[in-house]
Amino acid sequence: MEELNQMQPAPEGVNVPDNENTTNQELQPTVEQAAPAASDNNTVTNTNPAPAEEPAKEPEAEATAEIHPAEETTETPEAEPEVDYSTMNREELLAAFTSLLEDDIAHIRNRAAAIRNQFNLLNKEFEKQAFDTFLAEGGNKEDYTPVSDEVAEAFYKAYDTYRARRQKMQEEIDAQKAANLEAKKQILEELRVLIDKDEETLKQTYDEFNAIQDKWKAIGEVPRDQMNDLWQNYHFLIEQFFNKVKINKELRMLDLKRNLEQKIQLCERAEELIVETSVVKAFKALQELRAQWREIGPVPTEQNEETWQRFNNAANQIDERRREYYDQRKEELDQNLLAKQALIEKAEELTQEPPQSTKGWNDTTAALDELLKLWKSIGPVPREQNEEVWNKFKGIIDKHYADKKLHFGQLRDEQTENYNKKLDLCLKAEAIAKREDWKKATEELLQLQAEWKTIGVTSRKVSDKIWHRFRSACDEFFAKKGEYFKDIRSSENENLAKKTAIIEEIKAHQFGDDKDENLSAIKDFQRRWMEIGHVPMKEKDRIQKEYRSLLDGIFEQLKISAREAEENNFRERVRNHQGNSQHFINNEKADLLNRIEKMRSDLKLWENNLGFLANSKQADLLKEEFEKKMQHTRQQIALLEAKIRILDEAAEEKTQDNETKE
Repeated sequence: MEELNQMQPAPEGVNVPDNENTTNQELQPTVEQAAPAASDNNTVTNTNPAPAEEPAKEPEAEATAEIHPAEETTETPEAEPEVDYSTMNREELLAAFTSLLEDDIAHIRNRAAAIRNQFNLLNKEFEKQAFDTFLAEGGNKEDYTPVSDEVAEAFYKAYDTYRARRQKMQEEIDAQKAANLEAKKQILEELRVLIDKDEETLKQTYDEFNAIQDKWKAIGEVPRDQMNDLWQNYHFLIEQFFNKVKINKELRMLDLKRNLEQKIQLCERAEELIVETSVVKAFKALQELRAQWREIGPVPTEQNEETWQRFNNAANQIDERRREYYDQRKEELDQNLLAKQALIEKAEELTQEPPQSTKGWNDTTAALDELLKLWKSIGPVPREQNEEVWNKFKGIIDKHYADKKLHFGQLRDEQTENYNKKLDLCLKAEAIAKREDWKKATEELLQLQAEWKTIGVTSRKVSDKIWHRFRSACDEFFAKKGEYFKDIRSSENENLAKKTAIIEEIKAHQFGDDKDENLSAIKDFQRRWMEIGHVPMKEKDRIQKEYRSLLDGIFEQLKISAREAEENNFRERVRNHQGNSQHFINNEKADLLNRIEKMRSDLKLWENNLGFLANSKQADLLKEEFEKKMQHTRQQIALLEAKIRILDEAAEEKTQDNETKE
């Protein structure tokens, strides 16, 4: 706004008569002595011989923004949540769209478009499948008539409702802008009347002017093509008003000082946004501050440039963070594209040659399923390439399942023969289970087990039954054998107990800040571990993995400092929360547990499928990227677990405080 955006009643420096009936001629001398007139170029002049100061002006860039509001950017709309609809079927998309229509129509545009695009894609597949089925059943292509599809009809009817509502909303917005334009034109007429009529008292004229300004600011947006002319007319009339009332220098300087205070507050708020964690939230708030800055008038000349530079510096930092955020986002999308292209290459490699056995088909299916899980965990790719890479990947999987269906159709004749072979192995295993020549019997039974694995599948209704019969015979034999060798393994069990005790001792050990003492304690644990003999073979890998994982965690814990800082920040946040309510603690803990579960699921998926990238053209780059993700995820899990402990401590303290009060 202009210089008199928020004028207050005349200060003591202006002589306002008590009698409201005082004529303009009676008041004029006092006004001329105290109030310089504002010219068209905002330069204050004085009718007295004494020199007058010029009011402070904004820097050139800011003044231009004030005079030409048509160039202003509109307020950043509230960001919509990102939802992945790629895994939904048509019925789920219809339900999601129907639910979406219950929200504010102004805040669902992106999600509505995403659901429509995904539904169109699935609907094409549905129509093609119906047509292919018609042809496969012997139908003639020319005789085909599309089947009635209630899901598609319901979806497109709901989408028509959405479009109608959105059109109505836009018409209402345009109508409101037109009404706002007429209202502001009416205010311009009121301002002209105020300028043309004879002054009654300075205070009364001043109050009327303030009321007109308040009404102007309270009116919303107008059509953009009318904005510039409307604002210039308003600016011109404001200047005319200054020339008429000849506001005194003291009142003018008071207004400049008040504007300076308001702009300093905006500078402080902009500087606070520099450390705001949400880039989107910070940028949206900055746009609001910029709009407020333009509405505030000029400040004293000596503080003008300094104030503007302070605000502009903070705004530039926020803008730079936003640019970096979107650059990083683009880089992540490109990395995700590389990862998904590598998965496509792996899928092509897995399906290049048809499997030669049932196990091969099942292994390929399992590998493709794991690739699909990994695909979903990677995240989005650039929008213009999303459909292309997904269709290519999905086409490979669909072809595999079609070939697999054909293959298993040919296996039905073999299932009866496989059942007879497995039944014969059951009889042999049951005979071996009665013997006590342990070595030879074991070799024969292992041979039967190996032979069992070479036999193909049987009918599903008898598969479990025949397997349990064979397994029961094997278990009976090895149980008898285990009882016999129980005494021999007693020493190995003792060694297992010793190593388990060392693991528990390591877990209970309190590591301090002295690095040398910590290393000495770890070396002592390692030496004692190596002195213990063999453990049972079936426990060897498990106990060793648990021991190594524990030590790795300790080494990682001893070198982390950034995580400790974040833990302290979180502890301070919990402590400063109003009342530290149990509701707050429960909500925070539930959120942390959900995030940990998701991270562990992703970590397990990455660990299991990292080998898929071994023969990829971009293997080295992608493996390094996944290793970074896995390491970062492990650190995040440890941090979230530490935050849960902090919440538990806070809950316990609250309970103790309540008991003390009682």
